[in-house]
Amino acid sequence: MVTAVRQLGPNWYATVMGTAILATAGAALPVRVPGLRLLCAAFWALSFALLLALLAARALHWRHHRDQARAHLLDPATAPFYGCPAMALLAVGGGALTVGRDWIGVRAAVALDAVLFGAGTLVALTAAVAVPYLMAVRHRVTAAEATPVWLLPVVAPMVSAALGPLLVPYLPAGQPRQTLLLACCALFGVSLLATLAMLPVVFGRLVTGRPLPLALTPTLFLVLGPLGQSTTAVGKFADLAPGVVPGPVARGFAVLAVLYGVPVMGFALLWLCLACAHVLRARRHGMGFAMTWWAFTFPVGTCVTGAAALARHTGLAAYEVPACALYVVLVAAWTVVAGHTVRGLLSGGLLAAPRPAPSALRRATVRTTSGAVR
Repeated sequence: MVTAVRQLGPNWYATVMGTAILATAGAALPVRVPGLRLLCAAFWALSFALLLALLAARALHWRHHRDQARAHLLDPATAPFYGCPAMALLAVGGGALTVGRDWIGVRAAVALDAVLFGAGTLVALTAAVAVPYLMAVRHRVTAAEATPVWLLPVVAPMVSAALGPLLVPYLPAGQPRQTLLLACCALFGVSLLATLAMLPVVFGRLVTGRPLPLALTPTLFLVLGPLGQSTTAVGKFADLAPGVVPGPVARGFAVLAVLYGVPVMGFALLWLCLACAHVLRARRHGMGFAMTWWAFTFPVGTCVTGAAALARHTGLAAYEVPACALYVVLVAAWTVVAGHTVRGLLSGGLLAAPRPAPSALRRATVRTTSGAVR
């Protein structure tokens, strides 16, 4: 077991995120399907179990393979995935209050969400500062190397902003509720402005450079994360603001939910079409399964919750239809990706050490046979 977790990177938390969003997105749908809530609760329980298993495995990883853990942190391709642990904690915590309370009770759900929200927000803010700092002073990356993975650490606070308001009704009335709601609004600003600074770099690299490597092409779906999650966040602010903040501010949140959410979700649909086109091209060129396929799940789920929020605040069926359609896509994507992941785990391929490139292997062989290796 200790040896098996050596290659376990922070990207594995995407399995928790992608499973938990099935629960919260399903509960947010503007239609009620018989048996769906029970299925959502089951998905939440599975995500909770996955989170506990990953936390235990990562603890073993840090204890017995600190060299590899440090290498992951200093690797510009892996370090951004340190935004995933925060989002996994937050997603499971939010799911506890959304559907998990049906199984564990409201008091336990509130306590669990409070712990996971606090820990997840702390990790999210740490990643949002530490990873860009490492990129600037240690990784020495260039704009030509930009990928949507760079968004992961700065998007994590947006997940806090979207899920934190769930705890507002369980706080004492007055300043405690108002403080949490406005703190979530501040987290929204932290993530939004950082994303607006990072996204043009990613978009510019996409249209001026060569297409992403095949294995990284699914990460184009990661751009949907901040778009859908921010729309979800402003919708939550509008839902909970009445009675928490003064009337004019509450009405301002209601206006923001529509005036912000409508154009952002429009751009999300544009990006979804662009990302699908790139993925279809990559499949034609032989793109095989990799853990990056989990990008097909959580970001799409945030678009489901974002569209559902717009459906609530506009009353338009034009948002109910895409919310339901995207949820069907989400379930299908999760089924495919989860199946490939289970097969990869059973075969041992997903946790195997990476093979050296053929050219590197030849150079090592030459050095060995010539006596150059000391």
